[in-house]
Amino acid sequence: MIKTILTFIIIFSVLVIIHEFGHFYFAKRAGILVREFAIGMGPKILSYRKNGTTYTVRLLPLGGYVRMAGYGDDEAELRAGMPIKIVLDQDDQVTHINLSEKEQIQSLPMELTQFDLDKELFVEGMIPGKNMPIRYSVKRDALIIEPDGTEVQVAPIEVQFQSASLWNRILTNFAGPMNNFILGIIVFSLLAFMQGGVASNDNVLGDIQPGSPAEEAGLTQGDRVVAIDDQEVGTWQEMVVLIQQHPNEEIALTVEAPEGGDTKEISITPNEATTEQGESYGQIGVYQPFDQSFQAKITFGFTQTWLIITSIFSLIGSMFTRGFDINAFGGPVAIYAATEEVVSYGFMSVLSFLGSLSVNLGTVNLLPIPALDGGKILLNFVEGVRGKPLEPEKEGIITVIGVGLLFVLMILITWNDIQRFFFG
Repeated sequence: MIKTILTFIIIFSVLVIIHEFGHFYFAKRAGILVREFAIGMGPKILSYRKNGTTYTVRLLPLGGYVRMAGYGDDEAELRAGMPIKIVLDQDDQVTHINLSEKEQIQSLPMELTQFDLDKELFVEGMIPGKNMPIRYSVKRDALIIEPDGTEVQVAPIEVQFQSASLWNRILTNFAGPMNNFILGIIVFSLLAFMQGGVASNDNVLGDIQPGSPAEEAGLTQGDRVVAIDDQEVGTWQEMVVLIQQHPNEEIALTVEAPEGGDTKEISITPNEATTEQGESYGQIGVYQPFDQSFQAKITFGFTQTWLIITSIFSLIGSMFTRGFDINAFGGPVAIYAATEEVVSYGFMSVLSFLGSLSVNLGTVNLLPIPALDGGKILLNFVEGVRGKPLEPEKEGIITVIGVGLLFVLMILITWNDIQRFFFG
């Protein structure tokens, strides 16, 4: 149980942090101020500031997030009428705006009446002992101390997300899913190296089982089966399907010896095996060929990642023809249940699971749904076509609708997962 929980936390955290690091890197590269990069969720435990970004470690070890200036979810809770404390430098410019009761620093209390931290950079309010509001300029790198003690930098309009070029905003939105794809490619290639190679779909025989029909018929590793009962065979899968159709029935294999050798006809009778459902099929005792080349190991990362991407889009496409099936989706409960299973199979299975989940996360995030990265990219393209962005109010409404739909879908998926895994 503990092993499963730890594995689940590690996998989930790695996926989210890798995803968020993609946004973080390309935002920084585009000149967008990343106010916070958090590892974990909930209350802050540790923090460190460098180059305008506050790096925090938070209590709940699940995922993480980035707060990009102007991205919509990064604003500090300033409002007219609230009490704040400000710290001034020798030129009477604001260096800190303290909203926290936890941070006791020498400061000047103020009842806020007006503020602008985007363009004019000022705060204005009532100071004890003064009859009129006083306005102070805010430094461009001033810090806001949030109620939980987290320090984030103020964000003038030119370093906010919407001020970056359209191309840089598209790249920043795409970078999260891209990082998940890169992680998947790396993981699957690593698996191929750890396994010593990858299974090939070539119509070539792998290892021969001792005492099997294949050994008795004189077949050897490396033989290429080009036809079965005069029906041409081009792949391993085609060969397996034809052999399975003939349990205890003699068939004729047209076989080429390794390295362009002679072609010969071999008669062989597959043994009969039975599936769990009681269905019979034929087998001759040959393993799938294994490609141990460096190229095959590297290529496997790309082919496996692409296979998962196309499978997900095929699944989504099938819903338009065969109807919506909620069992095709899985939430955190399903991921935890799957984690419990893969942990029992060992490290290689866990690594493969990590790669699959990473590609899944990247693909789903690219769907053109508001609130997902794909929805944001779609709005970027709409802006490119229109020549101007949507009005903030309309974009906000679209995002709220998207978040609402995703929230309802997640509740349905989670409830369905609970029914399946705990009461099914």
